[in-house]
Amino acid sequence: MNPDDSKNEDLLNEWLENIEVQPSENQLLDHNLIEESTGDLKPVLIQETPIMTEITPEDVLTQTTSELEQLQQKKIELQTEIDYLQIIYKTLQSQITETQTALTKIVQDSLSQLEQRKQTLQITVEQLERRQERIRNEMKTTFAGTSQDLAIRVQGFKDYLTGSLQDLAAAAEQLQLVQVTKEKERERPVIKEFKPVKTEAETIQFAQQQFQETSKKIRRLMDQYRNEPDYYGPAWQLRRTFEPIHAEKVSNWFFSLGGRGAIRTMGSRLQNVLIASAAISILYKLYGDRIRALILANTPERLGEWRRGLQDCLGIGRPEFGPDKGVILFEAPTALAQKADRLVKANQLPLIIIDDSEEQISLGLLQFPLWLAFAPDPKMMKDFDDEF
Repeated sequence: MNPDDSKNEDLLNEWLENIEVQPSENQLLDHNLIEESTGDLKPVLIQETPIMTEITPEDVLTQTTSELEQLQQKKIELQTEIDYLQIIYKTLQSQITETQTALTKIVQDSLSQLEQRKQTLQITVEQLERRQERIRNEMKTTFAGTSQDLAIRVQGFKDYLTGSLQDLAAAAEQLQLVQVTKEKERERPVIKEFKPVKTEAETIQFAQQQFQETSKKIRRLMDQYRNEPDYYGPAWQLRRTFEPIHAEKVSNWFFSLGGRGAIRTMGSRLQNVLIASAAISILYKLYGDRIRALILANTPERLGEWRRGLQDCLGIGRPEFGPDKGVILFEAPTALAQKADRLVKANQLPLIIIDDSEEQISLGLLQFPLWLAFAPDPKMMKDFDDEF
């Protein structure tokens, strides 16, 4: 044995021997009781020793292990709850994303539709503005502020037209209309039955002196259309701007030609329709729904322009166009003459309006009391097939 180890051991034994054990209060009491009964303290001290050594490291380790297991179980439960909450969070986040996407799509679709409608309205407004500007320019360049040259040309055409009509009347007298004479002789009894209608048709002479009251009404209506236009008036009343050149044309047709004759075309079917509409409106004021306007044009396109123009100028609808309505459209003069003859027999007043596209006027149309023809201008040929 090492001398140093032996020395240390001796010192340890000496230290242990010198230690005075101080018993606790409970131990002293137990010691006194035991000493009184048995007089021996040592066995008691031996019995106290197991109580002091009752908790061992194994017990502490077991208890610690149990607590760790409980904590681990609680951790697992908490982790499960966290995972469940994360799943709910992801689900809600997904729903929010889908809702936002749907709302974005709805907003974009609505904006797209509104933008498309805006563009459509802008295009429509631009078209209407261009059309308005074109009409204004046409009115300014063609009708407003007519010069002396235009007046001279109109007077020259009037003289030319008067001579042409006189030549036409002379040529008609020289024709051998045997069959027409026979047909008139056959129909002579029928004409006698409708003698009041024939008498009234013969009395439609606006230029004669005995019809001054009717002439005043006509002039008053033309002044009203020119000075106080009513763009929202009742049906069959003129709703367009009525310039002095238009009033001159209508006045010439009523008072110079007596409601039976041709006038120079205005160079545009739109303006021809305006003049015819003024004549129809005045006659409708004078004779009511007895007036029937019979329009003659050689193509459906031109008839369509007349229909749209009359609707615009007179404020009438499509129901007013038909075989038994206020306005009747024809492509052939024969059918028109037959319809006009039936209207006269039915105590109606047919107003025959001939488009400027007709190169010749049928003689069968000249027998009726009211007809208005638009003669083409040989010096200024224009394309009348533009859209109204």
